Amino acid sequence: MKTTSSLAAGLWALGAFARNPLTPEKAVEDIKTQELQRNLWNFNKIARDNGGNRAFGLPGYEASSDYVLERAQTRFHTTMDTWKQYFNHTFTRINDISVTGPEGEDVVVIALTYNPATPAEGITAPLIDTPVDDARGSACFEDQWEGIDATGRLALVKRGACAISDKLKLASAHGALGVILYNNSPGNAITAATLGRENIGLLPPVGTIPLEVGTAWSARLRGGEELVVKLYVDAVFEDRETWNIISETKEGDPDNVIVLGAHLDSVQAGPGVNDDGSGSGALLEIMGSFKKYTGFKNKVRFIWWGAEESGLIGSLYYTSTLPEEEADKIRFYFNYDMIGSISPKFDVYQGRNPGDAYGAALLQEYLLEEGYPAQLAPFGTGSDYVGFINIGVPSSGLHTGTPPFDPCYHLACDGIDNINWDAYTANVKAAARAAAIFANDLSGVPPRSRTTPAKRDFASVRREFERWAAIAEEAEHGHSCGGEHGSKNTI
Repeated sequence: MKTTSSLAAGLWALGAFARNPLTPEKAVEDIKTQELQRNLWNFNKIARDNGGNRAFGLPGYEASSDYVLERAQTRFHTTMDTWKQYFNHTFTRINDISVTGPEGEDVVVIALTYNPATPAEGITAPLIDTPVDDARGSACFEDQWEGIDATGRLALVKRGACAISDKLKLASAHGALGVILYNNSPGNAITAATLGRENIGLLPPVGTIPLEVGTAWSARLRGGEELVVKLYVDAVFEDRETWNIISETKEGDPDNVIVLGAHLDSVQAGPGVNDDGSGSGALLEIMGSFKKYTGFKNKVRFIWWGAEESGLIGSLYYTSTLPEEEADKIRFYFNYDMIGSISPKFDVYQGRNPGDAYGAALLQEYLLEEGYPAQLAPFGTGSDYVGFINIGVPSSGLHTGTPPFDPCYHLACDGIDNINWDAYTANVKAAARAAAIFANDLSGVPPRSRTTPAKRDFASVRREFERWAAIAEEAEHGHSCGGEHGSKNTI
């Protein structure tokens, strides 16, 4: 009996040693600034080695995917199940863009996503001025174009307030060959935006120039001068395959899933280290923590979204194709997009779904306890939470801000030096803690709010398709229009 008891005690001790439970404290302790720096250094290097970006449809995105997969699918394969979810989307790239001023000078100019091309020889034409209305938005409404005949001219339009595509459509309707869009904030660091895939073939070419140049040209036009400028855009549009990367713990109940998401792509203009290498790196480190532990109750799914910068395409594809029974299994979604801004604010998303508050409280609680001024903020239309909100999944997340909080937003300078490491580490620790708590216990978190009944007939299916198309369009406009909290691109 003594021998048997000793053996049993030894086996129990071995089992207890092998069972290494996940706790919020362990998850927080596992997050190290040095490891976060290593991830972002690698994302920055991937961009540097691949034309300066990690954008959808280009080699930098595939290299970023390989970096994630080397961990999730190779090193962590014993504890994680990992796969790619493929989809197609329209790829656009500007091979060249230029604006030549009335004195033959080269003008600083950027292209917008889905920027239409000019004829091969470009467009050389007189400018026609349009009224500035910073309150309503310049050139946003038909009445603002009254009396303007832009036939055969390039319309000079100020950016701001409404979707840029709306301005371009009105310019085209009044005869403009193209648009010279001048920025609504000073300096040469012009934030990019998207015109929306749905507008391909509907808009005239556009070049976006600094506020100072546009203001000076407008004054000269009002003084009676004729100014002839040249706009040249060489653009490519084609369908390309891309993907989301999905990796989930083998541990946990598959009928109760917590999803953590971040987009893996950058804009074409820069390496996207804060936007959103910061979120992608956070997911890697939290996954690296959780894979060490056993026995947690609920499954944790990590998703790196593709083509976010083209209009939330990867996340909208995922949520719009998710069967109802699978959507019901997702108990909470956390979104991490731009969580290391150099001069950060600390926004914690919380929407109208009563379930949102459960996750938001966990994030805010940790940050406040650590001395960070975390505040609740409403969702917008500019990041990957949109699809989850639409299907009624309780959601939250973190965001540290676009300009002025991140002056390198969507620019080439969004590199390794564009991160506040203290804020970034704190946010990732908050994210790890919240995920660990939910991995162990979802008590009180309400189930998904079913906002849409089951679709059975053709007309219902068609309406659902149109609804998702509208959401995608709103998301792209969010990237173009910008809002205080949720939409990431400013006008």
